[in-house]
Amino acid sequence: MFDVNEFILKKAKELGFGDVVVLGYEMDRRQVRFANNEITVAKNWHERKVELFVELDKRIAGTSITELSEENIERTLKALLSTLKNMAPKEDYYGIAEGPFEYRDIPETFDKAIVELDEPNEYVERAINAALEERAKRVAGVLYTDHNRIYLTTSNGVEAFDEGTGIEISVRAFIGDLESGHGTNSVRILKKFDPESAGRKAGEIAKMAQNPEQGPEGKFDVIFDPLAFANLLSYMSFMTSAYAAEAGFSFLAGKLGQKVANEDVTIKDVGNMPNAYGTRKFDDEGVPTRETTIIENGTFKTFLLNTSLAKKYGTETTANAGLAMPHAWNILLEPGDYTKEDLFSEVKKGIYITNVWYTRFQNYVTGDFSTIPRDGIFLVENGELKPIRNIRVSDNFQRILENISALGKDIHHIHWWEVRTPVFTPYVVVKDVGITRATK
Repeated sequence: MFDVNEFILKKAKELGFGDVVVLGYEMDRRQVRFANNEITVAKNWHERKVELFVELDKRIAGTSITELSEENIERTLKALLSTLKNMAPKEDYYGIAEGPFEYRDIPETFDKAIVELDEPNEYVERAINAALEERAKRVAGVLYTDHNRIYLTTSNGVEAFDEGTGIEISVRAFIGDLESGHGTNSVRILKKFDPESAGRKAGEIAKMAQNPEQGPEGKFDVIFDPLAFANLLSYMSFMTSAYAAEAGFSFLAGKLGQKVANEDVTIKDVGNMPNAYGTRKFDDEGVPTRETTIIENGTFKTFLLNTSLAKKYGTETTANAGLAMPHAWNILLEPGDYTKEDLFSEVKKGIYITNVWYTRFQNYVTGDFSTIPRDGIFLVENGELKPIRNIRVSDNFQRILENISALGKDIHHIHWWEVRTPVFTPYVVVKDVGITRATK
């Protein structure tokens, strides 16, 4: 792949491009799907592609190349050149990072055991059996293994390589048509994989959720399960990008240095976290990844930046460059002091939400959003849980952050198709959350 990268860079310079970023990917992915307590589908993918960023006199563009012949590469570069010549310059573009850089190996991001894993089905069976032991009737879900190689070459002296692995499972357990639970487990090294925990949690929630009644409307203290709150934080991660703020897609725009959350809330992006699904050695410009505090003790400290945006605002890159825009690697909500039992005892009357989906923003600038709880939902009264259904969370994201009143002491790593930016979060209690009836 480095030979492909070098060919692209050479041809791009011959055509007169300025800044060039060539990001080659080689990916092996295995999928095992299961339904009705049985494995139903097994698939394998191998993919090679190049993500390309080019600049010409402050005109910028990007594309993907999957057919990596020299003829197609030259044809693609010439098409990009023709397109750029007809575009207006981006006057606030200030370039890419100057290399070279030194990189450190990040622990627990590559495991040869995952690459050589012959039979992932046993892990699926363990997850299914754990859910069935909790009295689930039907179990479904998907397991993935990943082996990724990243090859980065830039016109500013960067040549970098990273290799990573991962294994993750998402499990849903069902008892009837209205009773379900969900559990996940995602790790980068095989010895830390715990599929039983995902199956057990899914089965436990489904068992507790039997015979739900219509949920109430109004303002309630809500206990968010890590799976549910990770969904919200994953959506928020996009809004921490300076690009999102400039494009009018962030409630954080114009709030640097201001209080935007409860003082107990500290949120970080950690690009170099061991055993985290989003961890990489370097960003898309080659800058070594690191830890960036976004919100500290409730105060908004920084947007996520690439080199160009950092120069525009007179600061340093946060090592979050993507080819199109800065983005988070792994979002971490710092834990608090509460045990799970303490959190539930704190809520005299409220709602416990185990999972959400269809999170939608009615207004990105103000942060108004709604999301639909799924799987087990429970009315909490003096520590007792009563299953309910058919409710919607309708609130404002900054108000959610400001109204956080308690944080669990244990953090959970969440990554699945509804949480695409990996999130580390504890159980979270939020005061006075808006709850409405879900419409069909």
